[in-house]
Amino acid sequence: MEKILFLVPPNINFDNFVRPAFNERKVAKKTGEYGSLVSDMPLGLLSLSAYLQNNAQVRIKLLDFNVILNKLENFTYSSFMDLYREYLGAKELLDYAPEIIGISALFSSSYCNLLDLAEAARITFPRALLTAGGGVATNMHKEIFRNSGAIDALCYGEGEKPLLGLVQAENKDIFLKENPAWVTKEKYQTGGAFCNDFIENLDAIPFLPFDLLDPQDYASNPLLSLFPLAQAKKISMPMLTSRGCPHRCCFCDSHTVHGRQMRYYSLHRIKEDLERLKREYGAEVIVFFDDHFMADKQRVYAIIALMKELRLTAFFPSSLALYALDREMLAALKSIGVENLVLSAESGSNRVLKEIMHKPLDLSTVKRVVDDCRQLGIASDIAILIGLPGETKQDIEDTRAFLKTLNANWFRISVATPLAGSEMFDICVKKNYLKGDYLRADFKRAVIETEDFKAEYIQEEAYRLNLELNFVGNNDLNSGNYATALKGFENTIRVKNDHAFAYYFAAKCCRLMRQEDKYWAYKSKYLEIIGDSGFWKAYAKQFNLPALE
Repeated sequence: MEKILFLVPPNINFDNFVRPAFNERKVAKKTGEYGSLVSDMPLGLLSLSAYLQNNAQVRIKLLDFNVILNKLENFTYSSFMDLYREYLGAKELLDYAPEIIGISALFSSSYCNLLDLAEAARITFPRALLTAGGGVATNMHKEIFRNSGAIDALCYGEGEKPLLGLVQAENKDIFLKENPAWVTKEKYQTGGAFCNDFIENLDAIPFLPFDLLDPQDYASNPLLSLFPLAQAKKISMPMLTSRGCPHRCCFCDSHTVHGRQMRYYSLHRIKEDLERLKREYGAEVIVFFDDHFMADKQRVYAIIALMKELRLTAFFPSSLALYALDREMLAALKSIGVENLVLSAESGSNRVLKEIMHKPLDLSTVKRVVDDCRQLGIASDIAILIGLPGETKQDIEDTRAFLKTLNANWFRISVATPLAGSEMFDICVKKNYLKGDYLRADFKRAVIETEDFKAEYIQEEAYRLNLELNFVGNNDLNSGNYATALKGFENTIRVKNDHAFAYYFAAKCCRLMRQEDKYWAYKSKYLEIIGDSGFWKAYAKQFNLPALE
């Protein structure tokens, strides 16, 4: 029986963890404040595990270093490498002695952690076959083999069929050499061709083995808390109902792993999984991580009907295609208790949407969806990217002007991040737009500089837009929806307890709601922060915040 160990590296690098930027969420430990790691359940590794367990004699263990870091009360390590060595060297794992190790890294920000974790695994388990997969392995195999001698092979694209073939192979060296879904250093150096090996029938992947991890370790996942009006207190479980996306958005790299052709789980299978998630895990909210959930609207209506039958509600952190959200669809989502929708408008400039992003969206659709959401009582959370190659400062001003016309509840302003495998990344490399270490980019730290702007300008504009739209110009506060506005401000305080503007505007809400005790508490905290921080004092002056009464 083959023994496999799956590993998930942290999704931010060590420097960002120990020295989080001013505009990043921080988590307090006994040894100080650290960067926050979003600990989504590793659905890819769970899918691999389900497929392998159904088709081969294997034992599997899974170690997620995002969970490990989140649970630590004290952080006393001088590097992530020290952390890896300690946990991989635990007696339980040494006795387990895995024969195959698989490291999953989805985004470029995990690249350095992948290399270090591979090195630690190689030192600890010198005889194991060491592999890696995910977006980083698929799109950065040249860099990985150039900078690491620890990894034996990288999986190109989806891993279920390639990994099963590897497990079943009598001679693994020959299999890796001959199978085009595996990249080895020798094949890369000799110009070998690589290709995806997709599972066409997703029902062939059994129900995910959540028992490989502790779902409670993910219950405190800050994902839902990032969205001010989401149902963070309900028991949630993740789900994928499809793979693939036909769109060609310039900033996306998901097609390199899952392809552009849509593939679906059957409705019968989806119903079975929903029933099990509710029965075995007490799920109340299903968090859908599909890249393109709205690809088939009739199928979506059928899933909504299943959700209604089972009294489940949904959340879509990856957003839903706005062009598919007509009034009828929004009403259907509202009927199963959907209270918050992430709407990836991406830009407030039609030129940027069409000519740069290649996104099938018009700003008139964005405004219509936001207005419909407001009328139906669904909170809207607008996601925007700024700082793309080809974008200009005037485009950003157009975006600012457009966003001010939207009656949305919240705005999420991020800096464009060049993901290896995306068109945007290729453009940045070709035109030498990447400044500094792009592997540190994580939608908060700008690394793109063009003829039109500097990275510092983009980072500053993103933060200023956040303050301007979510606090100074908060739609709920300005329209008298004080309770809703306060919920957003208090959520910000929970995720960033030194946010002066959150305290200031929370205090304003409390005064207007005649909650005097909370008013004085928030006012006092605001004055304390302003008095100690030139950073916040400068922003208060820039936006001309009047003194609280």
